[in-house]
Amino acid sequence: MGKEYTFDELLHKAASYCSIAEHCVSEVNDKLQKWNVPAEQREEIINRLIAAGFINEGRYAKAFVTDKFRFNKWGKTKITLALKTKGISTEDISHAIELIDEGEYDEMLATILKSKLVGLKYEYEYEKQGKLFRFAQSRGFEPNVIERVLRNLEK
Repeated sequence: MGKEYTFDELLHKAASYCSIAEHCVSEVNDKLQKWNVPAEQREEIINRLIAAGFINEGRYAKAFVTDKFRFNKWGKTKITLALKTKGISTEDISHAIELIDEGEYDEMLATILKSKLVGLKYEYEYEKQGKLFRFAQSRGFEPNVIERVLRNLEK
């Protein structure tokens, strides 16, 4: 930051940042660090933003889960790990993950696996199953869900 900002200007700037999209405490803290805001001021700004409703980690977790599931086609494991790295509480994560409909979850995985199967090269059925399983795991889907969906794909 070239210009020196007052506390109120920084607060307003951070509030604007939070108004554009959902952000969690760690993202706002990172942004404030990039703006070279001292630690005690960062903490005060974040506390005020939370009090004013600009930052709500439960709301953030729900938005994150919805976006990553629908648009990135991530599984629950990958979403959970991403939220944990952002410092979101386990309680907020579990409430957000519950929003995913199980039928839609299985359907999404089946769609992903069918599209992967189109370009997949394999010699044996066992090799195909292994490649699809590993691919689904890399997307963050749980082993029991992968097995269930793979069994249904074969039918």
